[in-house]
Amino acid sequence: MTHDLLPGTRPDALPDARRDLRHDLYTATAATLLVVTAALVGRAIERRDDTLFVRWPPLLALWHPHIGPGTPAALTVALAVIAYGPVLAVRLPWRSLLLWVWGAGMAWTWSLALIDGWNRGIARRLTTRAEYLQVIDSFGDIPATLRDFTQHILIDSPDNWPAHVAGHPPAATLTFVYLDRIGLGGGAWAGVWCITVGTTAALAILITVRLLTDEHLARRAAPFLVLAPGAVWMGTSADAYFAAVAAWAVAFLALAVTGHRPPWTGLTSGLLFGLTLYLSYGLTLFALIAAAVLLLAPRRGAGNCATSHDGAADKRRPITAPPAERYRIRPLPFVLAGFVVVPVVFTALGFYWWEAYDLLVTRYHEGVGGVRPYGYWVWANFACTVLVVGLATAAGLRRTGVALLRRDDRAAVRLGVLVLAALVAMVVADLSGMSKAETERIWLPFALWLLPACAFLRGARGWLAAQAIVALLVNHLLLTGW
Repeated sequence: MTHDLLPGTRPDALPDARRDLRHDLYTATAATLLVVTAALVGRAIERRDDTLFVRWPPLLALWHPHIGPGTPAALTVALAVIAYGPVLAVRLPWRSLLLWVWGAGMAWTWSLALIDGWNRGIARRLTTRAEYLQVIDSFGDIPATLRDFTQHILIDSPDNWPAHVAGHPPAATLTFVYLDRIGLGGGAWAGVWCITVGTTAALAILITVRLLTDEHLARRAAPFLVLAPGAVWMGTSADAYFAAVAAWAVAFLALAVTGHRPPWTGLTSGLLFGLTLYLSYGLTLFALIAAAVLLLAPRRGAGNCATSHDGAADKRRPITAPPAERYRIRPLPFVLAGFVVVPVVFTALGFYWWEAYDLLVTRYHEGVGGVRPYGYWVWANFACTVLVVGLATAAGLRRTGVALLRRDDRAAVRLGVLVLAALVAMVVADLSGMSKAETERIWLPFALWLLPACAFLRGARGWLAAQAIVALLVNHLLLTGW
């Protein structure tokens, strides 16, 4: 079996493969045109109205061609993953593959961040006036601060919180408060935390894909999760950390509903979902991805469609997870029990989520969010997403649509449903009007779940090269906000 052919592909189907490749390239070209259009229209709006509040639309960035200490490393990592990633994804044992994905993903993210240098790229990213580290000293008495938290959300309130503190529930800020209290204070440690934790999101996504679809597809997706252009913003933004928490909540839910120790995996999933809710208001939309996991859970008599691949050999065998309808229901009490813990604790301490969210909506419209034109950002947000997920993912989404329409490959359809859930969550966030601009960071937790669509692509090395080029161009030509 060639590594670039999907299961069931016949050698005599090469004309169809060439046609599909043409369609993939058309899709990638259309995605490129979307980015170019957003840039040109955005610049025209800025010159005329100055209402976008971004210097290089559609991204929050400055035009600043440069190289840095991370440039040689970034080029080396990119070439190594392009050359060896598809082979290692097939040959490595599963656990070794997960370690490779994490290690290579860390190397890619760190090297991209260091293109801007240590201080500008990592140590100072989370110390700017809008960021969480600005208010560490205000949390000396945590219960008192939580009781008083909502009094500082509105712009005209006394000692109003910086934008990111006001724009998120307090678990986001408390993370950095507790890092400071254990001796890991300051921007450098905050950056290390976000990169180290954030890059584990790829592992959670691979585990979920393997459990709910097919190990072969998970392996094909692995190099694309390593060489994601979104790593530009994973290092360093707190949303990388949020993305990992949400991804592991989904992964543990997938473990629970497929019969892998449902009491503790279900409880862990619930705890992480509860924490996710108190890290970012927008991540409530992860309920759509959780619903997809429940939908894809094993049905009576259907078995678990995930398979195990032994490496170089072309043998696929079922993972030993006994199929039963009860797996879809049995973990839910544990999930719900875990989920209520974080909301109960924060509510008992005096922070009321819904009250804070209502005030946040008011503050959003009081600030630049109320000025930025919805008519531009409702489509330009997706131009940002193209730069986060890359041209390969754009082509993979086309293949995802084809798989869902044809429905002739069960594993492919199941992967399509998982990807579609993330895409729908992004569309809902977009239409809400609460995500105007900066979605290259804000939508990171959802965008990462689009990357497994690349498993449908043929010619992995070429598409990986396209992914790397997008990331390298963005990071070397622009000075991004994160």
